[in-house]
Amino acid sequence: MRYTADEKRYNDMKYRKCGNSGLYLPVVSLGLWQNFGEETPLDIQKKKLFKAFDLGITHFDLANNYGRPADGSAEENLGRILKSDLNSYRDELIISTKAGYDMWPGPYGNGGSRKYIMASLDQSLKRMGLEYVDIFYHHRPDPDTPLEESMTALADIVKQGKALYVGISNYKAEEAEKAVKILNDLKVPCLINQIRYNMFERWAEEKLFEILENSGTGCMCYSPLAQGALTNRYINDVPSDSRAARTGTTIAERYLDEEKLLRVRELNKIAEERNQSMAQMALAWVLRRKEITSVLIGASRSEQIEDNVKTIQNLEFSEDEIVRIENILK
Repeated sequence: MRYTADEKRYNDMKYRKCGNSGLYLPVVSLGLWQNFGEETPLDIQKKKLFKAFDLGITHFDLANNYGRPADGSAEENLGRILKSDLNSYRDELIISTKAGYDMWPGPYGNGGSRKYIMASLDQSLKRMGLEYVDIFYHHRPDPDTPLEESMTALADIVKQGKALYVGISNYKAEEAEKAVKILNDLKVPCLINQIRYNMFERWAEEKLFEILENSGTGCMCYSPLAQGALTNRYINDVPSDSRAARTGTTIAERYLDEEKLLRVRELNKIAEERNQSMAQMALAWVLRRKEITSVLIGASRSEQIEDNVKTIQNLEFSEDEIVRIENILK
């Protein structure tokens, strides 16, 4: 049976204006980095996408290398679901993708060259069965390519009608400032910078947020839950069968030392006082900043999406809560 969206899907979700643009994004967006490749049955992927849209999540975020295998499998699966169920809702959706990391062999399958960026987007559009994406990002700065070349390619993509907006991802303060200026000079504003930001990783507070606000550039935050570390899952211990238990994984090396776990346990006490789960408070803490447009969540189950969206019921923090949280994070 073909999917029909919930008529009440816009009743509760909150939307924020993205920088100085006229585009509004849901404060909670869905990332298709994991659990949307060949490892996950298509019917489960559908359930998650449908649940997200029914809850007012209009933004689905991808990249050319998302999904497993990292050869466009997430884009291909989204393309199948768009064709079978979501095509009639295309104008209600914000679909973004990126190029910047390894995609195919040889010198033209990686980086920031015009050759790679243009070819990658053409491949992404073909995989998804789309004429254009709403947002196209350069996924990372490429020190081997002049920034002007990468940004000019982005601007030309908009002028060709293959993307409505363009953005940058993983750009630090100085790099972002230069990229935004180049795009402004080309009369194609930088819509957004997508960065890693959470309670444990706050480098963007030093200078980047100020640059984005002053330039009218939005901010999308990925890993707001520190890949699951800022949830209730690891408060007592790390399950032996979890991805986090495997030595060498990003979450194990970056987030799950005993010092951080102690902090999460203390933070969870504040979350309980707020009648929130640890994950909900961690998302709300990111969204407390006026510079941030949206947070990207991932999900292995549709129930996780529903739980994360409940964050919007309590986005405010008292001064006392902020002080207590800062003392824990220090």
